[in-house]
Amino acid sequence: MDYLSNLPADVLARAARIRLAAFDVDGTLTDGRLWYSESGHETKVFHVHDGLGLKRLQAHGVQVAIISARISHPVALRAEELNIAHVYQGQSDKRECLRQIVEALGLAPEEAAFIGDDLPDLPAMEFAGLAVAVANAHPWVAQRAHYRTNLGGGLGAVREVCDLILHAQGKSIAEQEHWR
Repeated sequence: MDYLSNLPADVLARAARIRLAAFDVDGTLTDGRLWYSESGHETKVFHVHDGLGLKRLQAHGVQVAIISARISHPVALRAEELNIAHVYQGQSDKRECLRQIVEALGLAPEEAAFIGDDLPDLPAMEFAGLAVAVANAHPWVAQRAHYRTNLGGGLGAVREVCDLILHAQGKSIAEQEHWR
C-alpha cells in the first residue's frame, strides 16, 4: 500500500498512540453531497472499504466514534450496521463532544484521532493527538492537519486512516494473517 510507505515519523508516532478514532460524516465518511428524494427523505452513500476499515479498527481494540453536526437517519443505520457505539449527531461543538468521549473512556487527548474535512472540524482536530484531513478537505483544514489522506472523503479516505493506525501500531501483519 503506497500510502503507508514514507510516512513522517511524527505521524507514525501519533498514530501508534490512538485508542479512539472519531470521524466527521459529511465530506469524510461521505463525499459531502446531500441527496434528497422527491419525498424529502435524505439518502447517503458510504464506501464499503471504509466500513471494513472501521470494523477492523474495532477488532484491534481501537474505539470508533462518529461526531456530526447534522442529524441523519442513514448515519444511525450505518453506525448500527458497523457496531459503532459512540454516535453523536447534532453536535455544534465537536471539540467538546470529543473531549467528553475521551474523558468518559479514561483516555488522554493524545490517544484520540479526529478525521474531518471542513471548518467545523477544526476545533476537534486541534484537541486530538492525531488530526487528519481527507484529500478534498478545505485548504485551511488540510493546513492544520498532521496528515492528509490520498483519497477523498467517501472514496476510501477513512479506510486509509484505519490502515495507517493499524500500521503504526504494528498490527498490519496480524491483519494480513487474519485474511489468509
